[in-house]
Amino acid sequence: MDGSKAVPLKEMPLGIDATTEDEYASQSRLLQEFTSISSFDKAWIKSDSRNGSQAMFSISQPNLLANKRRKFILSSHISKESSNSVKFEWAPFPVEMTGVSVIVPSPSGSKLLVVRNPEAEAPCQFEIWGPAQEEKEFHIPLSVHGSVYADEWFQGISWNSDETLIAYVAEEPSPPKPTFTCQGYKKVSTIDKDFANWKGQGEWEEEWGETYVGKRQPALFVININSGDTQAVKGIEKHLSVGQVVWAPPVRGSHQYLVFVGWSADTRKLGIKYCYNRPCALYAVKAPLYGSEADGQEINSRDNSIEDSPVVNLTESISSAYHPRFSPDGKLLLFLSARSAVDSGAHSATDSLNRIDWPIDGVPCLSSKIFDVIPVVMCADDGCFPGLYCSSFLSNPWFSDGCTMVISSFWGSCQVVLSVNVLSGEVLHISPTNSNLSWNVLSLDGDNVIAGNIKTLFSLLIKQTILENYNEISTSCWIFEVSSSLVNVPRIKYGYLVDRQRKSSAWNWLDVPSPTNECSEKMESLLSSLQFSIMKIPVRDVCDSLTKGARKPFEAIFVSSRTKRSDSFDPLIVFLHGGPHTVSLSSFSKSLAFLSTIGFNLFLVNYRGSLGFGEEALQSLPGNIGSQDVNDVLVAVDHVIDMGLASPSKIAVLGGSHGGFLTTHLIGQAPEKFFVAATRNPACNLALMVGTTDIPDWCYVEAYGTEGKNRYTEAPSAEHLALFHSKSPISQISKAKTPTLFLLGAQDIRLPICSGLQYARALKEKGVAVKVIVFPNDNHPIDKPQSDFESFLNIGVWFKRYLF
Repeated sequence: MDGSKAVPLKEMPLGIDATTEDEYASQSRLLQEFTSISSFDKAWIKSDSRNGSQAMFSISQPNLLANKRRKFILSSHISKESSNSVKFEWAPFPVEMTGVSVIVPSPSGSKLLVVRNPEAEAPCQFEIWGPAQEEKEFHIPLSVHGSVYADEWFQGISWNSDETLIAYVAEEPSPPKPTFTCQGYKKVSTIDKDFANWKGQGEWEEEWGETYVGKRQPALFVININSGDTQAVKGIEKHLSVGQVVWAPPVRGSHQYLVFVGWSADTRKLGIKYCYNRPCALYAVKAPLYGSEADGQEINSRDNSIEDSPVVNLTESISSAYHPRFSPDGKLLLFLSARSAVDSGAHSATDSLNRIDWPIDGVPCLSSKIFDVIPVVMCADDGCFPGLYCSSFLSNPWFSDGCTMVISSFWGSCQVVLSVNVLSGEVLHISPTNSNLSWNVLSLDGDNVIAGNIKTLFSLLIKQTILENYNEISTSCWIFEVSSSLVNVPRIKYGYLVDRQRKSSAWNWLDVPSPTNECSEKMESLLSSLQFSIMKIPVRDVCDSLTKGARKPFEAIFVSSRTKRSDSFDPLIVFLHGGPHTVSLSSFSKSLAFLSTIGFNLFLVNYRGSLGFGEEALQSLPGNIGSQDVNDVLVAVDHVIDMGLASPSKIAVLGGSHGGFLTTHLIGQAPEKFFVAATRNPACNLALMVGTTDIPDWCYVEAYGTEGKNRYTEAPSAEHLALFHSKSPISQISKAKTPTLFLLGAQDIRLPICSGLQYARALKEKGVAVKVIVFPNDNHPIDKPQSDFESFLNIGVWFKRYLF
């Protein structure tokens, strides 16, 4: 008998084998370096004509161990050294904002609001800070309201002009639930905890879908920062969900008004995240009066005449109005409109910029005329403004002339910064016209503008001096921006206007050293070896029924190595954005940069239906998903192969959401084209999706076209379900044979996990290589730091396994 001890076999983690363990180790180290890059979220400037400007940057960074995003503030003093140079003096270290939900400086920059939302059932905390210390702190009990909305949709926090009141949006207080004791139902119910009883559930209430699960109805409140007195704004009907509140200009002898966006939901609340096709309007309502304001105030008779209808709909004549902004003189109310999306049913479409002349007496009225500042562009000539694609404004977007706004907008595969004269409608290109980079305005305070991309893409900081003549923009404009691309980490730059008479929009740019520029020599070397270009892809098989805009070439971004990395072609990853009405930009993406640096070329296809190319091209896709978009991708892939830039035997496909719909369609419709695939929360079966998603109307509009808006029902017919199935990737699965990685969020209610699992199981049934990773606490974006990290690590390893 052999007495030697048996050596135990090494137990491998789930999903990893001995052949891939080293690959996991090496790729994870590189991915961690990319993950640690910080992102500019917001910025503010306080100007001082004698001492320069003080800048405050809100920055975030993934914290992988805590699985959260770490938020911190980095400050800098900015001084102008000459007409064409500027100096940044950065604070030695950033300050972490632990537990902070949102910060909002006052208009003068002398006060700072800090809001801390509780993680458990506890009061919401408001802090008012001065230059050197906390001046006030208030704890708002749950009986008044729940958490303050700090998202990009409903969030609205606005200081009044004398900085004594703050209007904001928070969750309405929870209603009492039925209470039970050992003796049964208790007639007197409370919201307080009592160990002698227990709470029932009560009636279920509709929510706004993806990312809003468990959130109460958004409601409007005003707090007095001197007393802490907090009041709910009265008169707003229960069916309205409110957001994006701003104070109307004060007028002596008139009530103070608040202007807000209201989304109506009389029956079902359809998912609102990423969906600009939800009807909304601007409303005006009287703000609560505090203390001496209510004593002996003389109010004009017209203001009293609307007492019976305290809420005024300012935009009844159009189907969408949001992000209200008043001009500096208070005479104009500007807002964005997604009426093309609402009227067509597409979840996002070409925007318009609109204007209302605000009444001189400050009393809002129903009959206000709405002017188009920037109308919807159906089809632009080559090289011309393609239309407005802008999801939000700065809190203060105005140049010193009081009638020119600074906004960011998609322009093809780039994001650009524009100036818009809201009186004439003139649109000028501020960011360089000869650049393939993307730019995005971050923030503006008075005549100081900080701009940048919220997703670590590009930033712009504009400083303008104030002229005595208010009707002319200063000729000594300074612009600071963080510039980057798909192959460059962000870099802050300084720009100044070349034409001092403002006859053109040409700017010169200088580099500005910044702590955020720093990255390892290894990363610098890897990224510097890459290049990218934007290609025009001609439409194949043009038919007479296509509009002019739908016949125009679409675009794709090609990322490759500057030098040949091997004797053969580098493998190509075809990346497909979701939506379908979104766009892949030429902006820096940590995840895509990681894939580029481990040996892959990238091909980001902006198929027809993407934002940034005019309304006709966008509206050509609804009703044609699964065919037009699939064909556009195949045409683009053939184009890059014909150019000698890719090998037909080394192509992968990657996409999430509608990009996952395309990914799974492509491996079924073109099984010989793609050798490996990966998808995140894909739409694989619309017949299954329509009954489980928070946006069932999406299925109707994208499958039927605009007429699907009228066909939409909560009870799909057999005819509807048959069409949904025929449009879905699951209908093409008999031909699919591509090894596929599935990354699924278990909390996704936009594309519930059942859709991806059904397709993955069907592939397995056919004997196709499949790997499924489920993230139990993630929803549709799969954007928790650990989940995002593990997703792209597995994508890199999976693709290398089949393409190298």
